[in-house]
Order: sequence, then C-alpha cells, then structure tokens
Amino acid sequence: MRDLASPPEELNAALLAWYDVHARKLPWRVPPGAGVRPDPYRVWMSEVMLQQTTVAAVKDYFHRFTTRWPTVGDLAAAEDADVMGEWAGLGYYARARNLLKCARVVVADHGGRFPADHAALLALPGIGPYTAAAIASIAFDLRHTVLDGNVERVMARLHDVHSPLPGAKPELMALAETLTPDTRPGDYAQAVMDLGATICTPKSPACGLCPWRAPCQARVLGTAPDLPRKTPKKTKPTRHGIAFVGCRTDGAWLLETRPETGLLGGMLGWPGTPWVDSGDALPQVTPPAEADWDTLNGEVRHTFTHFHLRLEVRVAQLDIDTPVSHGQFIAKDDFRPSDLPTVMRKAFDLTRNAF
Repeated sequence: MRDLASPPEELNAALLAWYDVHARKLPWRVPPGAGVRPDPYRVWMSEVMLQQTTVAAVKDYFHRFTTRWPTVGDLAAAEDADVMGEWAGLGYYARARNLLKCARVVVADHGGRFPADHAALLALPGIGPYTAAAIASIAFDLRHTVLDGNVERVMARLHDVHSPLPGAKPELMALAETLTPDTRPGDYAQAVMDLGATICTPKSPACGLCPWRAPCQARVLGTAPDLPRKTPKKTKPTRHGIAFVGCRTDGAWLLETRPETGLLGGMLGWPGTPWVDSGDALPQVTPPAEADWDTLNGEVRHTFTHFHLRLEVRVAQLDIDTPVSHGQFIAKDDFRPSDLPTVMRKAFDLTRNAF
C-alpha cells in the first residue's frame, strides 16, 4: 500500500465533480443537485434488492414492488405469500423474509419512518453494516462509509493494496473511511460506487476517463488489472434430489410452502426429497401422492451460493379425489409460474410437454 500524494479534499472534489456530470440514472436515486432528499424507503428497498444481485436484474423488481407497495406501511400490511411471490426469481430469499420483518418493525416501533440514526438502522431486521451505512449516508446525508464490491475494488487500486479479499476488508474499510467527506457524504457514497461500476471495472478499467487517474497507485505501477486480489474459492459440491410435479385432472397443481427457515424458506415449491451430496444415497423416496410417477428425460441444474444442484423430475396426473400426504393444490387460475423460485420454475419448464 502506498500513500497518496493528493489530499482527501482534492480527491473528493474531483470525484463529486465527475459524479455531478456522470451519475447513473437509477429508479431509486435522486440525481445530484435536485435539491430534495431521497426517500429512505426506496433507498432501503434498492439496497436490500441489490445485495448479491446486479442493477440490471433489480430494476424491474424494484418497479413492481414500489408500484404495488409504494410506502413502508403498504409493504408491512402485505400478505407474506404475495411478497414472496413478487420476489421469486431474485434469489437469496431470506432477504424477502427480512424485508417484511423490517417493514413491520419500522411501522410498529418507528411510526412508519426509517430512523435517521445508524445504530437504530443497524438494529432493524435484515440490515447489516453496509446497508445501514448506505441508508444513513444516501437517505439522510450522514457521514458513514459504504464498502461494497465496487468500493473495495476502487480502494485496492487507488492505494495498490495486494492483501487478498475477504481478509483485506478491514484495511480497505479504513482507507475508505479516510476519504469519506463531511459534506455531501450521500453523493460521495453513490459517486464512489458509480466509479467502480462504470469506470474502475473488474476487467479493462477505463483509467483514461477516471477522475482519480493521477493519484491511482495501481495505474502508476501497472497493477490495476490484478487488483483486488482474492483468496481462491473452494470447489462447490454437487447435491442431488427429486422433485415431484403433480397436476390434477382439473388443472390444479400440487405445491408446498417450504419451511420459513433454510434455503428457499417461505417460497412455493414442488414436493420432493431432501438434497444430498453426491455419493450419498437419497433418503427413502416417498411421493406426495399414490400415482404413476414418470421420470422425465433430462434434469434441472441450478447453482446456489455454496453448491450445485441436480434435480430429477417426476411427474404424474392426479385424479380429483387423490389424497396427498403433504402439499396443497393450487387452482389452475391461481397458479403463476413466476411465483416460483428459479430452481422450481426450471422444474416446471421441464414438464411443459408432460401433461
């Protein structure tokens, strides 16, 4: 790590001047110079949705959520199943469960207003250090430092930090804090994230367009393409399971709501077996109803954060009076494949020619 020749004040002025011209136009953002503060509800919503997800993937979800539930009070009063259904496909479903919990706490304990206090924000369900800092700075213009993947990359290159992530996070946070200004901290937070997203990109950074080109130590030393360094990831294991897709003769589908805790918690899904590691025998296979279950050609392949999944799909046509051991039938007109999480929708797509 090398000390910068330029003082923080000069760096901040250069970055904010760049941001005033080049700020991304995002549906949850108030542009610089607009003279109004962003809506904390929209800032919070966007930050939760953007965790582990791209801006491109989030835009449509954000529009649907804020159109259907325009205030935190509207969201707090929503049915759990409706929110989980709208979230389907965005992934990391614990975020959706915490979204509802947080909205209800804000309404019950804070009069329907997000607190303009970092510690109080941090105490809300589903809000961690990064999200609390982002809301505090962007929505309330309080001096708090944000450190997402974009900011980590900018700091690592600006200071030529070669310590690998994730171990380097405290060092990069300390460096980011030295640059966070007292004035316009919300604009600064968005500016440094925009810099990483549009200029200081993971591959082929556009150094010639960067407002921090001159003081950037990695650019001077030619190390920018190699930073930030990362500890090699462990190989993901592969797990296997079976999904049972049953359709009744009246067009109703047999589905179950997964347990609140655990992967895909609270989401609709097809009944099936637990998912076990490769080499382990599947638990005793017990279909949810007595029927002639046919195994489809092909399989569902899906990758979660920590493992790959391979699902065998079995299908059956069920009579009206067929008893089921678990799950419930959802009428044809009430069933929306879009309410299913991605892995379950892949199983449904595989069955399109089976019924």
